[in-house]
This record gives sequence, structure tokens and C-alpha cells, in this order.
Amino acid sequence: MEKFIDALGLEVIFDPTTPMSASEPPIPDIDTKTVELKTGYVHVEGALPLACDIVFEQDVAIPLRDGTLLYGDIFRPAHQRDLPIILSYTPYCKRGGWWNLNFNATRFGVPQSTLSGLQSFEAPDPAIWCDAGYAVAVVDAAGTSNSGGDEVFMGTASGRNVYDVIEWLGQREWSNGKVGMAGNSQLGMIQWAAAALQPPHLAAIAPWEGLNDSYRDVVMRGGILDTKFHDRDIAAFIFGRNNREALTKMAQRYPLYNAYWEDKRPDIKAITVPAYVVASFTSAIHPRGTLEAFREMSSEHKWLRVHNTQEWLDLADADNIADLRKFFDRYLKNAHNDWEETPKVRLSVLDPGGEDLVGRPETSWPLERQEWRKLYLDAQSYSLTETPSASQSVAEYAGDDLTQCVKFTKVFEEEVEITGYLKLHLWVEAADADDMDIFAALYKESADGRRLHHITLVSPPARGFVKSLENDGKLPGTLSYTGPLGRLRVSQRAIDPERSTSSEPFITHAREELLTPGKCVPIELSLWPTSMVVHAGERLVVELAGYPVGPPAHGTLPGAILDLPTRNRGRHRIRTGEGYDSHLLFPVIPSHHGK
Repeated sequence: MEKFIDALGLEVIFDPTTPMSASEPPIPDIDTKTVELKTGYVHVEGALPLACDIVFEQDVAIPLRDGTLLYGDIFRPAHQRDLPIILSYTPYCKRGGWWNLNFNATRFGVPQSTLSGLQSFEAPDPAIWCDAGYAVAVVDAAGTSNSGGDEVFMGTASGRNVYDVIEWLGQREWSNGKVGMAGNSQLGMIQWAAAALQPPHLAAIAPWEGLNDSYRDVVMRGGILDTKFHDRDIAAFIFGRNNREALTKMAQRYPLYNAYWEDKRPDIKAITVPAYVVASFTSAIHPRGTLEAFREMSSEHKWLRVHNTQEWLDLADADNIADLRKFFDRYLKNAHNDWEETPKVRLSVLDPGGEDLVGRPETSWPLERQEWRKLYLDAQSYSLTETPSASQSVAEYAGDDLTQCVKFTKVFEEEVEITGYLKLHLWVEAADADDMDIFAALYKESADGRRLHHITLVSPPARGFVKSLENDGKLPGTLSYTGPLGRLRVSQRAIDPERSTSSEPFITHAREELLTPGKCVPIELSLWPTSMVVHAGERLVVELAGYPVGPPAHGTLPGAILDLPTRNRGRHRIRTGEGYDSHLLFPVIPSHHGK
């Protein structure tokens, strides 16, 4: 089925949503009622008991401007009025269903006794927030679960739906008129779209790990179609009664950036409400977009915290919840609690194979005191050097061979912190084809050549399990991190000079310039931002190949190599030396690791 979207000027494909009957466990049917959960109530054996009486309004019908009804659950402390509201807008089902069973944070090391079991996947726990004097609303997104309409993946239409929900909530007779938003991943991503429309009752947002550009961050990263994660891990488990936007079919129809993809990227500069943004460097999909949104938003009051764990663990951490409460108390309750004294940026400096530095206070992102350094690729010695080689040399690999790559290495004589945005400037050619897809990884090795990993899980049993998965010296991606990655379809190498800087090229992805086989061209290949320490004696490695070369990802996540539809055929060459200034540009922080 196709719908013509006037605002986009094009047809959008919709497919039937995975039926509700396919959900295991099942998603409950609509059962609108109000019950009171008493102090001490335990929702799941071993879970956190309620610390206050809670009014639970189940399956509340919320009308949109076009008459569509969405369904939400609302939790609020009993016998209280003038309540601020925390909204989570979810495609994953507010209650019951596949996500809430299989991806409960307690399965990833969060103690069951710290959560009530009333929380939805990637959303705040109503028991904790009601006890703090808040109402919590969890609303099923349009076209998902029992909510009406069709599911649209992000974009202006989704933002309008959330706008309507915010305005409806803000006018409840028990509300103080202030609505905040909280949630992780998709529950964070949608906050950008809603806040950009400036709903009057929206008073603050807390997008934790939320990408903001579906094209550049996940579906077409580097201009290369990569939709397995969306199709097999997300869309296949989004259940509903109607239709969903066929994102992969749209990517196949529109592989170049156009109005369709522009609509998926909210107008971040239009966001003015206070914001508490959380990011990491270790996520497979969220780091670039989350950090970019923090930089671009116009909010006068905005804070960034970069953590070093897995996102669901960070969301459920008691200290982080208390920190978020202080933020919401300030902007949803007008509490005078000195929240503004919180450092604008709190940074985690990763040390794969060593001990991270967490929560270092900074005044900005990226860091103002960064100093730029270059390391030149030398294909004669396969090294990274401070000065370019005087002689030309060529590194070559088979672009369509999943076992071949080239590596360039430097042993550091002193400790260095690399924090910020990195770029590879490369001279490349496809010997036998008119296009090439190139993948890059930056990581460090021990003095004896072992790749060093950062493990994102926290508990000793979980960390031990991850270590047991080592294969050929590598740990699985998402559960581990070695350093930043990048990729680019070389025919889409054109940059927008007005939106680019010397360290951050902005690739337009708006047109293709095919290669002449055997002819060398320069490219600007961005690596996602990072913060990591390289110790004296450790080796920094740049690895290049025709397939993703980071830690092996779960079979459908970005970074998985099987069946990725690259254009690679035949030999790829990287030229270095005189006339070919292939190099890594990276930011060094003079005062690092607490020194």
C-alpha cells in the first residue's frame, strides 16, 4: 500500500504491521479501568514494593487532532493534584508483550529488587517516579499495539502525534500543566521530533541515547544500505492492528538523501526546552546523532552526560535516576535545588583493557582545549607516522573478500587522550569497478598485539560471560567496544563545504559520482566521536577493508558483515606518500585522565 504525503511530495510505502496475535507473550486487549495500587504492593515476585498508593488508569483513550485514538497507561500518586507528568511514547507496547518480557533490564544485571516491574521497556519506572511526586504516562505510538492509525517511523508526523499527546496530558485536571519526556533509544529519538514542534505544555526533555538522523545513523550509514537491524530486530517485533511504514522498501526506492530522509531528521535547532541528554561512545547506532543533537539544539539550559556502560543499565541505575529527578524537579516543579550548578558536560574517558574515568566535568562538547594531530598512513611500512613519507606506496586488498584488510599501526611513546571527532583523509581507487564501499576502524592493541576491549556490562558474572565469547581475539560488538568506526560509499563522497569543518566533513549523500576504474580520488571518511586513552607502549591501529572491521556485531546490527549489499568488486587501493597525503586527523586533550 502507498500513501501520497503532501508535505513530502512523494509516495510512502506501508506494509501490514506484524499482527497482535503473533506477540509472545500476548499483548493485552483494551481494558479501560482505574485501580488503586496500595503501598507495599509487589507487582512481580522479588520486585520493588510500592512506597506510596498509586492510581493506575489503564488503557486511557487519548485523541489526536485527526480523531485517531491512542491508548496509554497513566500512573499517579493517590490523593495528589498539581502533578507534573513524565511521558514516554513507545512503539514497543506499554504493558505485556515481547519487549517487556525479553528485554527487562533485570536480565542484563540490574537487581530485580530495584525496579517494580511496572516499567515499560526503555521507560522510567512509575513506582519510583510516583513516589517522587510525578505522574507517569506511557502511551502506545500510533499504529502499535491497540493504538489506532498507522505506524510512521519518526519524522514530522510522529512528532505531531506526540505534540497532541503532550497537550492532552497537560490539560488534565490533576496536572500542573508541565509535561516532561523521558526514555531511551526510540523513546529518546521521538523526543527530538516532538520538542522541535514546541508544544506549549512541554517543559523539559531527557533523551537518553537517541539518534536523530535515520539515514546517516543507521539505515544508510555512509550511503550503504544496512536495514537488517531495523527489519529483523525492531519492525518484526512491533505489533499492531493496521499498517507500518516500510522503511527498508523506502530506502531501496530512495537510496540517496531527499525530502523523505530530511523529514526523518528533526529541526534540532528549533528545540528550546531544558534538556538532559545522555550519550555513550559504545552504542552501535546512537552516539553520533545524540551528540550532534546536543550541540545543535538551541536550549539555553542543556546538559550532557556520557556514560561507559550499556544503555539499559545506565537508565536503571539508582544514582542516574536520582540525578534525573533533580533535573525534573527543577524544570517541572520549579524547585530551587541548584541543578544549574551541575557541570554542563560529564564525560567518560574510556580505557579499553584498563580502567575508565567516569564523570569528568567539562564545559562543552567537543572540548575547547583539543589540539589537532595528524598521523600519516605509510603503505610501505604499514605504519602511522608523524610526517608523510617522501616516497609513494600502495596498500591493496580485495574489496569483496571478507578475510582481507590492511592495517596501519603506531606505537605510542607517551600516554595520549583522544577525545572528539576524527577523520581519515584517504586517496583511494577501485582497480576493477566504478564504485567501492570502504569501512574503517580505529582501535588500540597491547604491546604484544592483543586487541583491547571495553566491556559495557557491569556485573562480574556478565563481564565474565562476555569474555567467554572471545573469538579470534575479538569480543562481540554491542557488549564490547574497541574504538570508533566509519564507512563510506565512495561514489557519494561529495561534501557540503558550508556545513563541513576541517575535522567534520558533512557528506550530502545527494548524488553519485562513479569512479573510473584505476583512477585515484580523495575522500573524507568520518569516524564516530570517541574518548579513549592510549598508554605508552600501546599501539594505535587504523584498519581498512571492504566490510565492517570493528568488533563482530550481532547478526543484524550495524557492523554485521553477512549479506551487507556493498558494491565491492575486485581490488581496492590506498595510496600514500608523496602527492597522496592519506592521514588520520584526531583531537588530543593536553590534560588527560585526571592529570
